[in-house]
Amino acid sequence: MAPTRALLRSARPLLSSPASPVHHHQLLHDFLAPALFSSSSRRSLSSTPPPSQATPATTNNAQSHSRDGGAQQKPKKLKPLTPEQQSFLSSALRVNQAGELAATLIYTGQTPPLISRHPHLRPLMEHMYDQEASHLKTFNTLLAKHRVRPTALYPLWSVMASGLGWGTAIMGREAAMACTEAVETEIGDHYNSQIRTLLSMVTEWEEQGYDVGDEFRELIGTLRRIRDEELEHLDHAVQHDSKKAEPHWLLTGVIRAGCRGAIWVSERV
Repeated sequence: MAPTRALLRSARPLLSSPASPVHHHQLLHDFLAPALFSSSSRRSLSSTPPPSQATPATTNNAQSHSRDGGAQQKPKKLKPLTPEQQSFLSSALRVNQAGELAATLIYTGQTPPLISRHPHLRPLMEHMYDQEASHLKTFNTLLAKHRVRPTALYPLWSVMASGLGWGTAIMGREAAMACTEAVETEIGDHYNSQIRTLLSMVTEWEEQGYDVGDEFRELIGTLRRIRDEELEHLDHAVQHDSKKAEPHWLLTGVIRAGCRGAIWVSERV
């Protein structure tokens, strides 16, 4: 097992607590939808009406409950996100969506050449594509909900991901699986890094006496689930002889370097 893959395996228990097929054109349509919203109207993931903004109905119900002898529920005390935290979350959602878009296009490019020569791989390729399509749909929804713009390099990543998928499949089954191994190794490490950052934010808030919003905790759970499914794809790739690709070190090294570069750019552009 490669050192990086071993680290990913060790990180999974520390950070841990199939989707129906999605039509490819619909995914692209969903991807473009968040661009209709301006970043200035972005929602905060920790936003919840503070006690001062409680609705009259909420206040009256609480008072009535108190008069009836019941315990009044204490409203959550939430700390607003700092500009740095807002920037981190926006870039995280943007790069995650770009990565999942690339993953769907890689599998779209790989599947026809692979299953024409290896029909037994059809269920596996469909399973991995369906999961990536579900991930993309999740981040499409999150970007639209929180008014985060998608990456401006969508056309470039689309062409490169499609070419990478088709090219490695033409090279053979082992090369296609080595591509999956390399991509999922980087993506798994990337999600682990994001989860660690979010957990550190939670720890900081709790130490300061603040509550953590349900939506924020749900985001962490979503990232954990998607991370685990990406590492499942890594396992599938190794089980289907990704290590036998020649030259394995060069192929995976180039792809991983490309992934790191794409992540760095998509976080900023």
